[in-house]
Amino acid sequence: MAKLPKYTLSYDDDKSDWALKKDGSDRATRRFDTKEEATRGGTIRNAVGNDGGSVKIQKQDGKFQEERTYPKSKDPSKSPG
Repeated sequence: MAKLPKYTLSYDDDKSDWALKKDGSDRATRRFDTKEEATRGGTIRNAVGNDGGSVKIQKQDGKFQEERTYPKSKDPSKSPG
């Protein structure tokens, strides 16, 4: 099975918003005014696209809060959670 692209949703102090970035990239895939806007409904799933991906969600202080996999069917069965 091919590896899923990895993304991180983190707070951007310079722009005072939340940025979803593909790991290894400096450019944001998508920006959001609030974390709630980013995590509501299928917003992140739509942002990572049809190929899906693994998304690490950070708190505003930079600590990791959770990790989500889109679509859920691509979540490795050996991973906890």
